[in-house]
Amino acid sequence: MADAATSHIETARTAAWGAVLSMALCVAMLIASEFMPVSLLTPMAEGLRATEGQTGQAISISGLFAVAASLLITTAAGRLNRKWVMVAMTAFMLLSLVLVAAAPNFAVLMIGRALLGVCIGGFWALAAAVIMRLVPKSDVPRALALMYGGQAIAAAFAAPVGSYLGGLFGWREVFWALTPIVAINLIWHVVALPSLPAEQKQDFRAMLGLLARPYFLRGLAACMLSWGSAFTMFTYLRPFLERVTGVGVTTLSILLLILGCAGFIGTWAAGRFLKGNIAPFLKLPAMVMGGATVGLLLLGFSPIAAGLFMAIWGAMNTLFSVIWMTWMSQNADDAPEAAGSLMVAAIQTSILFGAVVGGVLLDAMSIQATFIGSVLLAVAAIALIGDGRRMLKSQ
Repeated sequence: MADAATSHIETARTAAWGAVLSMALCVAMLIASEFMPVSLLTPMAEGLRATEGQTGQAISISGLFAVAASLLITTAAGRLNRKWVMVAMTAFMLLSLVLVAAAPNFAVLMIGRALLGVCIGGFWALAAAVIMRLVPKSDVPRALALMYGGQAIAAAFAAPVGSYLGGLFGWREVFWALTPIVAINLIWHVVALPSLPAEQKQDFRAMLGLLARPYFLRGLAACMLSWGSAFTMFTYLRPFLERVTGVGVTTLSILLLILGCAGFIGTWAAGRFLKGNIAPFLKLPAMVMGGATVGLLLLGFSPIAAGLFMAIWGAMNTLFSVIWMTWMSQNADDAPEAAGSLMVAAIQTSILFGAVVGGVLLDAMSIQATFIGSVLLAVAAIALIGDGRRMLKSQ
């Protein structure tokens, strides 16, 4: 009997870690799907007979729907089994990829990207809570690290591989190539995720309660300015590298790989240096990434200099998420689900804002104007954050 019980426990643990791995793959596919247009912006615009600024809205539209989904999902799906909610989110991602790959015009592309936004917002709003139910409490940090490992891998390789394969085969084929992986992920979810009945229904009162706290509202605003700065620049990085740095597809892919791989440095730094008081770290993303953008504006005509500043930007990009999620966990620990929904909504709103502002500046003025807009948002974030103490609940 004891042996049977032990075997059952080990089987359950194996199934749980299989579910965590399926979540990690879903994260990798989400990040790849969401930001693939960054590396394929120019050919997508040509193929759809749209401007690069208009095509950049393919990122902003997914951000818009992600905002709505992140705020509504925990309430709308409050009584549904979380397993099937996650399966549905992955199915939306698969359908989105098919619509984008086959899009005959710009309107169908935007519909596909809107579906992806629903998946992004819904998945991230529930992901941490689901992970916490898959493994014992002592294993939660390791499980979360494993899940976010999918984000690091996608950030490192999706853009350069997408750019390279897009140059060889075409941008549609890159999106088609993702569909069988997502289909496998969908089946994996069905098999590996255990039944996860809803534990309690969340409403908007918890979110409104957080927004009524001045320190949390200031922190959320500073986070949004920082993310808006980052994505005003990042969404239109390819046009900058093509027009200012003068790179071809191969060099572009190498530079994007440098940016992505630098993210592993940020992941290492997060575990080593982010301890105790988070306040001094809050302005680092805007300072470092804004500074790297200034460097690109001044020296971006050199591929070597561009690679250096992109590496700095990429390293801080992964540290960025950890800094602000740590701030959230320390300063909204009494309402983590509500805070998580608000953070996802804030980040996706910033991605939307950055893509829209950057696209308008690009089409109306120049790529340099887009990057200057990014720098100005970074300056605003730094000014709001100050020494960071006004963002803490103890202040």
